[in-house]
Amino acid sequence: MIDTSVLPVRPTNLAELQQLIGQEIGPTDWHDVTQERVDAFAEVTGDKQWIHVDPERAAASPLGGTIAHGLYSLALGPAFSYTLLALDGFAHGLNYGYDKVRFPAPLPVGSRIRMRLTLLAADPVPGGIQLRAQHVVEREGGEKPIVVAESLARVVEQHSAEKAG
Repeated sequence: MIDTSVLPVRPTNLAELQQLIGQEIGPTDWHDVTQERVDAFAEVTGDKQWIHVDPERAAASPLGGTIAHGLYSLALGPAFSYTLLALDGFAHGLNYGYDKVRFPAPLPVGSRIRMRLTLLAADPVPGGIQLRAQHVVEREGGEKPIVVAESLARVVEQHSAEKAG
């Protein structure tokens, strides 16, 4: 059995990935959600809706202040994942997409968030292995998660010559 108490967990083949199915890995360390980070995300994406970038106007809203973009939280998924599950024992890996993305609760600026990952499937596909993982991002003190998503990734096992080299 693979030890999930030491992070990141480092599987190196399909059998080890399959041992991880159903096991929760994490949580990550806390991530501070600052107005500067939300503003930078808004600048990069062009999503400058006032609820994200105008603290004065947002303070008068029912939410009481600015909130991070849902996609800001989702975009942290890969970085959070790398701290939980290292796939460096494989030749390479690629983000293949997402299924079932939900944002059950808003994320107020000034919060701290972290993520837990549960591997749901590791299936052979032509050319590699497809991974399906559930990402649950929680806010410190929050009652509901702020993101629940299923990510898809593809990894390729190293051949024996690559492992030796």
